[in-house]
Amino acid sequence: MKNKLNFRFGLRTKLLLLSSFLFAIPWFGYQYVWEMEKYLRFGQEQTIIGTARALATSLHERPNLFNNQASFLPDVEKGKDLYGYQLSQAINLDGLPNDWPSFQEKSHYYGVNNQLGQQLSVDKLTNHFSAAVGKYDKYLYFFIQVIDDTVIYRDENARAINKNDHLELSFNDINGNFQRFIVSNKNQGWLAAYRINDLESNERLQFPRPVSFIQGQWRDTEQGYNIELRIPLTKISDRLAFAIHDVDTPLSAATTIIGSADPSSAATLGTILVPSPEIERIVKGMSYTQSRIWVVDQHHRVLAKSGDIKKASGLWQKNINNSDNDGSWYAWTQKYLQPLFQHLLNKPQDDFIDRLYDTQNLTGEHIEAALAGMPKSQWRLTTDKKAVIISAAYPIYISDKVNGAVIVEETTNGILSVRNKALEKLFTSILAIMLLGAFAFFFFASRISNRIRQLRNQAEIAIDEHGRINNEIAESMQVSTANDEIGDLSRSFSTAVNRLSQYNHYLENMSSRLSHELRTPIAIVRTSLENLSLQALPEKSSAYIDRAQSGINRLNNILTNMSEATRLEQMLNQTDKVSFNLFDVLNGCVQGYQQIYPNFTIEYLASDKKVMLAGSPEHIAQLLDKVVTNAVEFSDDNKLFITTALKNKDITIHVSNNGTLLPDTMEERLFDAMVSMRETPQMKEDKTPHLGLGLYIARLICEFHQGHIVASNHHNPQGVTVSITLPLQVK
Repeated sequence: MKNKLNFRFGLRTKLLLLSSFLFAIPWFGYQYVWEMEKYLRFGQEQTIIGTARALATSLHERPNLFNNQASFLPDVEKGKDLYGYQLSQAINLDGLPNDWPSFQEKSHYYGVNNQLGQQLSVDKLTNHFSAAVGKYDKYLYFFIQVIDDTVIYRDENARAINKNDHLELSFNDINGNFQRFIVSNKNQGWLAAYRINDLESNERLQFPRPVSFIQGQWRDTEQGYNIELRIPLTKISDRLAFAIHDVDTPLSAATTIIGSADPSSAATLGTILVPSPEIERIVKGMSYTQSRIWVVDQHHRVLAKSGDIKKASGLWQKNINNSDNDGSWYAWTQKYLQPLFQHLLNKPQDDFIDRLYDTQNLTGEHIEAALAGMPKSQWRLTTDKKAVIISAAYPIYISDKVNGAVIVEETTNGILSVRNKALEKLFTSILAIMLLGAFAFFFFASRISNRIRQLRNQAEIAIDEHGRINNEIAESMQVSTANDEIGDLSRSFSTAVNRLSQYNHYLENMSSRLSHELRTPIAIVRTSLENLSLQALPEKSSAYIDRAQSGINRLNNILTNMSEATRLEQMLNQTDKVSFNLFDVLNGCVQGYQQIYPNFTIEYLASDKKVMLAGSPEHIAQLLDKVVTNAVEFSDDNKLFITTALKNKDITIHVSNNGTLLPDTMEERLFDAMVSMRETPQMKEDKTPHLGLGLYIARLICEFHQGHIVASNHHNPQGVTVSITLPLQVK
């Protein structure tokens, strides 16, 4: 039961619970903001539909607002039926298109298809023009850009005003009277306008009469000329036509006449739609809803317009609560997090371009549906895809018939501002939670890592590099009492170390026990063989007795070698360290080696220096014996090299022989117990058993003197060098 509880409330479970909780917070927060944005969009859509419905209700059953706008016509024709754009500023009558915003987009082209009277082919037509009409304040403005290869002005002495290039303009006044005019200049400059028909009889006047209310400029251009003029709105109604007469030879008749409609009679005039001032006043009252509003007739022509779509961002953007814009946290977020928000979040754009609508003629599925009697809304991107616009259209009824529609538009910038504000607050809150969580995790992870590090350190010092158990440290290991996986691991590791310590102690004492137990039977066998050899035996039996005696001797040597390492360790623990000169010991050992190995050449340069060490000179001599014996056994050329090197506070003794190289894996294990590398020719002749304890004993003596011993290969010629490094005695 306890183990199950440990598993249930262990570290892994805690980490999973905490990490899952932290990952769930931003996901739920984002989902909440996303749902909020959808509901805000739905609310904004319902709001502008309500605005369109309210405005349409104020225009229901008021035919007088539409009759003066040519809305009663069964059909209209673009070009012939003109539209007066609402201008944003007064026009400077200079004959230049600078005051006409987007003239090329708002003008209508008149060419070969707009010829009146004689029809010429395209290749013979020498002129064409573009014209735009606009309204500002109390005037209706015209700008006509004529392309003509030859400009013919009226002669200074000519009385006729139609024997040169001229503009013919006809319209009905507000009383319904047909009026006909000609603009005929003698040179560029202020316009010379003349009435050419009688108001009462409508007959053509024999002598044209100058008029002053048609004002403007005639300006020559590289391609022809421009005519810019204005007419008071009190002089003109909703019927109009104009035409350019092109004369190619002075004092001759026009070769071509191109016009918006035939200006010769009232019946052939086209129409002009001027935005209704009365509807504009009604719409202006609704402009405080922060929306852009259009009113169109059944021909999609704009009757009134109010508001700017760039400012129509909805009410939300103004109502964002900025009461928390104080304090150090807000200042910190503005300084460090706001640049990140600017990069990641889709900020509302006020510099977008919306060219979907022609300001003369509005189109769209929602407008088509409204003019068919079905209110509808739609979402669309601006032309540059920087903003989203929601539009709602609602029909206007007169005598149970749809006579127009109201279109209300807003951007979603207000909703984006609210969403971004919510996401910023959410992000900053999550950041604070994450920082606290990271601190908690860091503290938690640091605590775990410290416990694991302590357990690792205990493991490293409990078992030395040779796999032996350090009994004193193993017994002093602190066993964790924590009720988690690391606590379980610590207790299990402590148990394992104790068991390994007991087993290691058993292995260490096994050689001495074997030696003790086998000494008696070996002595019995040896005594029996000696007694047997005193008896008279056949010659063949003597050979067998000698062999048995030799085997007993070898077995005795094996037992002696097995217990040597154990005895040496025990002896070293009881040995007192004394100060001695290393070179005295080394010089004496080398002299002995030269007598023991007369067939070997030992290269050594004796030294009379004093190099003092603290330790046991007898054991240093035993260390050198083991290393030199090993070098002799593996030498191929009966040569031995012994050198010394002083460095800092250490002295290193190098013992080298030429022969077979050590395998790569053997360099680290050569000084371990019970490791023997291979047989050599000398070893084949030698009957002494080799258990791999010689270099192991050398390592024990070296470690007793706080030194270390290593073996490495050398080349040219190849062989092995054993290096013994011992620390000098501190003075």
